[in-house]
Amino acid sequence: MRNPHSNGNLRKLEADGGEATEEESCQNGFGDGVILGLDGGATSTVCVCLPFFPFGDHFPEPLPILGRAVAGCTNRNSVGETAARDSLEQVISEALVQLGSDKSDVRGVCLGVSGVNHPSDQEKIENWIREMFPSHVKVYVKNDAIVALASGTMGKLHGCVLIAGTGCIAYGFDEDGREARASGAGPILGDWGSGYGIAAQALTAVIKANDGRGQQTMLTSTILKALGLSSPDELIGWTYADPSWARIAALVPHVVSCAEAGDEISDKILVDAAEDLALNVKAVVQRLGLCGEDGTGSFPVVMVGGVLNAKRKWDIGKEVSKRINQYFPGAQTIIPKVEPAVGAALLAMNFLTS
Repeated sequence: MRNPHSNGNLRKLEADGGEATEEESCQNGFGDGVILGLDGGATSTVCVCLPFFPFGDHFPEPLPILGRAVAGCTNRNSVGETAARDSLEQVISEALVQLGSDKSDVRGVCLGVSGVNHPSDQEKIENWIREMFPSHVKVYVKNDAIVALASGTMGKLHGCVLIAGTGCIAYGFDEDGREARASGAGPILGDWGSGYGIAAQALTAVIKANDGRGQQTMLTSTILKALGLSSPDELIGWTYADPSWARIAALVPHVVSCAEAGDEISDKILVDAAEDLALNVKAVVQRLGLCGEDGTGSFPVVMVGGVLNAKRKWDIGKEVSKRINQYFPGAQTIIPKVEPAVGAALLAMNFLTS
């Protein structure tokens, strides 16, 4: 079924010999084409279609989402180039089908994807997308942390974003466009505040309690029950049968439940994770001088990801915010009102109008 906000109204107006006014263009949502925003995380990719608004940072509330689709991971480092490219093509096609439009209506595409850490990564993926669209379409590929920041600042690149889901990263921009990042290199290289990092420490605690190197913990019975295993020794086979990050990170809610029930080991794992995540923000803010010379300057810190926004009694996001404000009293923590894919679309609009 064709989207009721489709280009038909505008094209009919033009065919009748008139030109769409600014007001009419806004009403039909297609006066200046559409923007695709994509968020490619560690487990899935989301694509949204928004009408292009050529009026700077004046956006309607709520933003009109004309199409939305979800497909597999587009991080080529995780799933390989073929699977990543296939997922990218699938999610874009499905979003446009929902929209009832085609690629010629697209004005710009912005993809935020994990694993873009070097200009060569960015260039390769940009080329993939350019091959999918007509030559007039502008293409932008950014690290997924950048579009997450844009989701909290309505497309503006200033301040710091902290993402903590399956993985974690802190990324920031100052007013001159300088950027800095901390963490984001994966759990092997120290991302212990991530969902994977928290769950991996919980699994380690169970193994240590079992062989006598660590104290007993409620995590043992809780995790074994959740996984349908009968003994801690079986965790070894379970873990290495498929050590994917998302599979391990899915155990985080059980760690939180144990901490809420008073388990000391679980509580320490979460406290350490909160401190690690706050230190990521601290490193970025200090490198960019976002807090000003006296350390009290105001700046946004956008908080994104399931670890930070789970809204449990043991609230990791709240603990991280508390620590950030201890370091920087002027930090304004923000929970985005829109998802990162929408942030990517808003970022593309700002790039197109700047």
